[in-house]
Amino acid sequence: MADEKKMLKEPHNLILEERRSLTVTGVLDIDNFDEETVVVLTELGELTIKGYNLHLNKIDVEDGELSLEGEIDFLQYSDQTAAKGGFFSKLFR
Repeated sequence: MADEKKMLKEPHNLILEERRSLTVTGVLDIDNFDEETVVVLTELGELTIKGYNLHLNKIDVEDGELSLEGEIDFLQYSDQTAAKGGFFSKLFR
């Protein structure tokens, strides 16, 4: 039980507003992003967000928060466990 508390450092929440604005907490890293797909590594696994004209408004990996806007059509978690070493960790080595 103590191991479970260590694994979940930040609460993981999704707030989707009218399919145009999404806020995600519990973010560990951003693996990949472009105008149609954003892949986020979260406390609970890999989250894929698909849509059109996606724009990242806020990326704060320190606080574990991501905010984006655009036409959001698809949200999916993979069964893979969250792994550190995404886009930003590669960029800032």
